[in-house]
Amino acid sequence: MAADLSARDVERAKFAFSIYDFEGKGTMDAFYVGDCLRALNLNPTLAVIEKVGGKTKKKEKMLKVDDFLPIFAQVKKDKDAGSFEDFMEVLKLYDKTENGTMLYAELEHILLSLGERLEKSELEPVLKDCCDEEDEDGFIPYEPFLKRVLAFKI
Repeated sequence: MAADLSARDVERAKFAFSIYDFEGKGTMDAFYVGDCLRALNLNPTLAVIEKVGGKTKKKEKMLKVDDFLPIFAQVKKDKDAGSFEDFMEVLKLYDKTENGTMLYAELEHILLSLGERLEKSELEPVLKDCCDEEDEDGFIPYEPFLKRVLAFKI
């Protein structure tokens, strides 16, 4: 499946992999698969990361770059990852006045209750770091929020 990758994608993947090769041995802990994929501008869910071999505990499994390339190719090809445009379309559903804003409370509710839900303790720093201030009616612009969230690296 790594054959589906362009030479540029392979180079990018090798570079990202090398960042997570903390010991310089040509291996990456499978715990960092999700982080490495996100560094490559992908947005895999926790379920996808688990499905492709990512681990929730450190030192359970080590991967070589040749093991990672097919994972990268699979997730890159996966249609469920979502793109900026996909997320914008979803947030536009909550833009009642069609002016690029939505209620802060609705955004909070969405992140706490839909899809891969966040806990309140996980949500607070995300909103603090990525949201503009609410206006007097409780609205925020959602496009800057989305850009910040997608640009955020763990």
